[in-house]
Amino acid sequence: MADKQYIYQVARIRSKEMELLTGQNIQQLLASDSYDSCLRVLSDRGWDVSSGDADTILAIQRQNTWALMEELVEDISVFDVFLYQNDFHNLKAAIKQVCTQEHFQDIYIPDGTVEPQQIEQAVSQRDFGALPPRMQKAAQEAFTALLRTGDGQLCDVIIDSACLAAILQAGRDSGDALILAYAELTVAAADIKTAVRCQRTGKELDFLKRALVPCDSLDAAQLAAAAADSEEAIYSYLERTAYAPGVEALRQSSAAFERWCDDLMMQRIRPQLHNAFTIGPLAAYILARENEEKTVRIILSGKKNHLDESAVAERVRDMYV
Repeated sequence: MADKQYIYQVARIRSKEMELLTGQNIQQLLASDSYDSCLRVLSDRGWDVSSGDADTILAIQRQNTWALMEELVEDISVFDVFLYQNDFHNLKAAIKQVCTQEHFQDIYIPDGTVEPQQIEQAVSQRDFGALPPRMQKAAQEAFTALLRTGDGQLCDVIIDSACLAAILQAGRDSGDALILAYAELTVAAADIKTAVRCQRTGKELDFLKRALVPCDSLDAAQLAAAAADSEEAIYSYLERTAYAPGVEALRQSSAAFERWCDDLMMQRIRPQLHNAFTIGPLAAYILARENEEKTVRIILSGKKNHLDESAVAERVRDMYV
């Protein structure tokens, strides 16, 4: 679509941005004395909290976001990149279910670009060509590896790497700077977390090379070599990259680093608040809603489990508005 065709859509998004939770709203949630008090704050902001169940409440918010996008954009596939992780999660679940010949409840995520039943059918019939091209090779390779070796971790690595490669390619093909930035940060953050995890569990260099996905902002070969050496070597390498400011968070914990990455994404999409013409503000709105939902989930879980407010606050993300 030409840029001028997004003027109406962006105008609609501007009105919806006014409904997003602000930093002040998040502080209200944190200061609430109970789970029910949090629900009242959300209700005042227009959320449907009638179920009282966090999963249901957040699912409704997610459905509303995508219903809005379907209303605004003729070809919703321009946003498929944001759903690829769900598709590949479902692929892993289907392969493990078929290979173990066990039936597990609630293993699929409903919000993807491919119906979970279609994925399961393709795997059970060994008809990998029935899957989207981005999933076919990884599906066959992971299925064969798990069937022959029983190594669930190897299965995960094959599929996770394919997922990240698909996200990066979609970002590059999108022609939109924000979607590309999302893809690049998603892959880089995953590579960094994988490198640290592999180093701590003593994985060999060959495993690291297979697990890490090359991207523009990181040298996967150098990161793999650093992870094969020591954790300090990872930090030393990252200090020479655009992710140097995140090293301190990474030293603290994986959760702190994930928060740092999410906050960085919010910083990078915030300029879309002043963009009136391209698809960028729509993509930014999707990411803002995901960030909002993630933060609300953290707070509601903390309130329900009576966690200390300071412990919950450490994991709260920056808001888009």
